[in-house]
Amino acid sequence: MRKASAISPVTSIDRTLTIFEVLSHSKKGLSNSEVSRKLRLPKSTISYILRTLRQRGYLYKDDRLGKYHLTAKLLSVGSQALRGIGLHDVAVPILQEVVDKTGLAGHLAILDGSEAVYIEKIDKPGFIKMDTWVGRRMEVHCTSVGKALIAYLPTESVKEIIKAKGLSKHTPKTITSPHRLFRELKKVRAAGYSVDNSENNFDVRCIAAPIFNMQGGVEAALGLTGIESQLRLQKLKGYVKVVKQAARNISRQLGYGTPRHRSGL
Repeated sequence: MRKASAISPVTSIDRTLTIFEVLSHSKKGLSNSEVSRKLRLPKSTISYILRTLRQRGYLYKDDRLGKYHLTAKLLSVGSQALRGIGLHDVAVPILQEVVDKTGLAGHLAILDGSEAVYIEKIDKPGFIKMDTWVGRRMEVHCTSVGKALIAYLPTESVKEIIKAKGLSKHTPKTITSPHRLFRELKKVRAAGYSVDNSENNFDVRCIAAPIFNMQGGVEAALGLTGIESQLRLQKLKGYVKVVKQAARNISRQLGYGTPRHRSGL
């Protein structure tokens, strides 16, 4: 009689999802051995899951280098969910206008658990390209979209995020104390926009504004990203005006706008 697998379906699903997450953070792909080391699991177990995902079209393998990469099939599955909430269709044309007007990279992000996730990115052709991509997960304390997404959350919810992720330091300008972060979020609520002043990456500045839904909650954040020479402080005021207006337009199309929902917009 054939022995039952020692791996339960739930365990197998958990490992599969973890593999997706690990590969999403590797632009050059990962080999079976590399995934095995990262997950601290036997190569035979990882090999079985990778082979199955490849057969189903979710991964492709560079046979020359032995590296596995995510395919667009996973993105297409996620795109169906985005279309279901309506945000994507409403926001992308407005984001494109912002990029055309400013010449900077534009991003749309949502809060997923304790991280910000880019669900759309638009670059200005011919300009400096930012090392960002759809699906990239970002820490919220050191990014403009992250701050915009959590600024209106209850204090306890923000504390839970800090407990889960910490406040890791990326540059000398990164906010690493809860007190400073809460003070920063208060400024975001008062001004209606957030700034990442080279807090996540050296020589990169970002600004973002929250997008509100019909219930008055933050649905997403719209942001602009550029190097410091593009986002000079003397130009910041003009860019902020563009970002806030774009976020306001998207919010209104999502049903936001009743008097009780005026929160810095």
